[in-house]
Amino acid sequence: MLLTILIYLLLGAAAGVVAGLFGIGGGLLIVPVLVFSFELQGMSADVLTHAAVATSLATIVATSISSTMAHHKRGAVRWDIFRPLSMGIVLGAFLGVVTAGKMTGEWLQISLGCFAIAISIQMAFNLKPGAGDQEISTTGHGIAGGVIGWFSAIFGIGGGTLSVPYLSWGRIQMQQAVATSAACGLPIALMGALTNIWQGWDHPLMPEWSAGFIYLPALLGIVLTSTLFAKVGAKLAHSLPPLLLKRIFAGFLLVVGLRFLLSNLI
Repeated sequence: MLLTILIYLLLGAAAGVVAGLFGIGGGLLIVPVLVFSFELQGMSADVLTHAAVATSLATIVATSISSTMAHHKRGAVRWDIFRPLSMGIVLGAFLGVVTAGKMTGEWLQISLGCFAIAISIQMAFNLKPGAGDQEISTTGHGIAGGVIGWFSAIFGIGGGTLSVPYLSWGRIQMQQAVATSAACGLPIALMGALTNIWQGWDHPLMPEWSAGFIYLPALLGIVLTSTLFAKVGAKLAHSLPPLLLKRIFAGFLLVVGLRFLLSNLI
């Protein structure tokens, strides 16, 4: 158990650094590493991917609070946009967990693989949407929030990879887009975590020390170090070449995505 906790502490540190470096949150790193870790622990293949996604969402609850507070102190969060977005996000995140719950572990990994490959291409080529022709309406934000929440809850991420490009397309300044995206991570993670607790409660295949699909030892280890090391990543972002770093992480995501696809389709 001690070795397992150490692995989770190191994973939290790595996820924090990634979040600080790229501003995309650590879910893209946490989920695949938890999948591999749970496999080594002998967790059932029927639930390990669901547990990885659920545990990742639970860790984001803690990190998004600290991140949002930091951005709010700088006055960068667009709360007027957050409100309609969050209304859609809450519903979308709930439906996302329900959708993931109806998928087998195999198909959830295939979906994760496709998503990881898509994000790796986006990061490798630094693809970004241009600004839209006009500002987005309140209804538009609500619909977009539903889509962002749905995808994020399925893949166990805080939504930054989706919400930052969306807000940039909506003609929001980048600093405000990142800050507002960080705030949106809280309703995604909170609703996603609570719904995963409900859906997985007393599941016979989940190991001891679980709350629904959330594996508590992993949650504790990751939360203890991820917030601290996000500051390290933020400092490194100012001293290392950002495009090279993005391409290195894109390579990691490509390998992860291909591994998920090949192991489940061949």
